[in-house]
Amino acid sequence: MTMNDYIELIDQKLDEYMPIYYPQKIFKAMKYTVTLPGKRLRPVMCLETCRMFGGNYKDAIPTACAIEMLHSQTLIHDDLPCMDNDDYRRGKLTNHKVFGEAHAVLAGDALLTFAPQLILKHSKNLGAEKLIKILEEYFQAAGAYGVIAGQIVDIESEKLMQSFEFSGKIDIEKSELEKTLEYIHTHKTGDLFKLALRTGAIIADANEEQLNQITEFGQNLGVAFQIADDILDETSTFEQMGKTIGKDKAEGKLTYTSLYGLEKSKEELNKLIDRCFNILEKNNLKSEVFEQILNKIKAC
Repeated sequence: MTMNDYIELIDQKLDEYMPIYYPQKIFKAMKYTVTLPGKRLRPVMCLETCRMFGGNYKDAIPTACAIEMLHSQTLIHDDLPCMDNDDYRRGKLTNHKVFGEAHAVLAGDALLTFAPQLILKHSKNLGAEKLIKILEEYFQAAGAYGVIAGQIVDIESEKLMQSFEFSGKIDIEKSELEKTLEYIHTHKTGDLFKLALRTGAIIADANEEQLNQITEFGQNLGVAFQIADDILDETSTFEQMGKTIGKDKAEGKLTYTSLYGLEKSKEELNKLIDRCFNILEKNNLKSEVFEQILNKIKAC
């Protein structure tokens, strides 16, 4: 399967898994963001990891689609006026601009619970023990220890940035900012990458050592992806990104580029991508799809 094959399959399954029931508006709001055109990185990585570790990628389709729904939930809530207050996502109006704030909040809440229901309904062939492991991974990543923790610290980091003067700042203050930024990248972005990789590996019956390998890969890949996003927020255009550009800098958010500058951010991005390639090579994990993803992130 190529990257495009995976994307086509995921798009088809997302449409199939999300019929419009009564009350139609909530299901339309849920489906609107989930089915917006996108890279589908997380579900692709779930399917490819399953294949890479010797499993049948078709067994991972419900989990992969559920992870895309969870990712969409984070986008809907992240775009709300009380959060990042964005009007566009993937080149289209954000959920709350189309359906209103109340429906956007409820659409996000609904996706958070609809996704694991999808796994249970369509993955009974995996058996109870494996389903429990998958759902444990899902709820860990989705909850207060995962993306929500990352989002909270991301919001609070704006105040942290404002409270420090960069000129003459002592080392311990810089260290605090670095630790905070690492926490945000690990949880707000990295946790969903690791969720996709780990669940794909679990479905393929990967052993503990293999799970550790793919988790390390996911941590480095997630941080690299977020650094690339921070860079593009300063260097890209609306037409390329499909969302408002330059908001992070204008709002004084803690990002890799705001803390280290563009050049050092690009250097660190290259190091992380090289580390990802090394993990794949060292553990004899062969995947043209992952190589394609890594090269695309590096080319930002």
